[in-house]
Amino acid sequence: MARVAAIDCGTNSIRLLVADVTTSDGGERSLRDVHREMRVVRLGQGVDATGELHPDAIARTRAALLDYTTVLRRKGTEWVRMVATSATRDAANKDAFFDMARTVLGVDAEVITGDEEARLSFTGAVSDLDGDEGPFLVADIGGGSTELVLGTWDGVRGDVEAARSVDIGCVRLTERCLRSDPPTEAEVEDAVRVTRDVLAEAFAAVPTGRATTWIGVAGTVTTLVALARDMPRYDPQEIHLARLTTDQIRETTAKLLTMSHDERAALGPMHPGRVDVICGGALIVRTLAEHLESQGITELVASEHDILDGIAFSLA
Repeated sequence: MARVAAIDCGTNSIRLLVADVTTSDGGERSLRDVHREMRVVRLGQGVDATGELHPDAIARTRAALLDYTTVLRRKGTEWVRMVATSATRDAANKDAFFDMARTVLGVDAEVITGDEEARLSFTGAVSDLDGDEGPFLVADIGGGSTELVLGTWDGVRGDVEAARSVDIGCVRLTERCLRSDPPTEAEVEDAVRVTRDVLAEAFAAVPTGRATTWIGVAGTVTTLVALARDMPRYDPQEIHLARLTTDQIRETTAKLLTMSHDERAALGPMHPGRVDVICGGALIVRTLAEHLESQGITELVASEHDILDGIAFSLA
């Protein structure tokens, strides 16, 4: 058994998982959570427009990492891996971010490729599912990018057939298209057009028609599940492996698009850091759902396990 820590620094949030990973004699691995938390730091603030990480965003991320190092010491973590995704891949001043992370955390953060991000997300997402439900299409909708990965799972390891990361996410789409509160009809139409155009690249690279089960990971998807189920508060145990039909996705998205910022903030399961970007994220999910509906998949399985779990498994 190894006690490991995984840190995922995305465009919108930075997340920590401390877990015990056990490997059996037959090679089967199991993961037991010790500590899991998320902070919204909005590292990708303005990156799409300026090409650089904002100093305030770096400062927010540094504050979160300082708190995380306290947790790592307290929990007796043996191995740590931190990965940084879309926002840092795009930033001209990314060296300043990585110098900060190395100083605070004591290890180098890694800029992973979109394909590596997809592979890690796939491993985490399918780990609690029956392999007979595959092939699986995993969609990881982040702040700055969306990853699609198609593969199978035999209960021990995943076999990835195809993967593609494209530059569309809840923060990027919101900053580019959804400027009003609530968004105007013209802004929504523009956001849908942009989303379809960008996702077309992923659909060309990943044969989604071969999938039999669609899994969605990350905060946009899990928040949509909580809202569709009228949950009074966010409950990860109830959300994990819950299913939403395409019609439920359409209905929940339509409601969000009519709400003001304050109305969305008042929703019980809504994290404060997701209020202003949930509409963009929901439009991406809806676009994916309608594409897959045309191929015979009419429901989404939400997974609370994602790239964090994949990173943890990679350390075992």
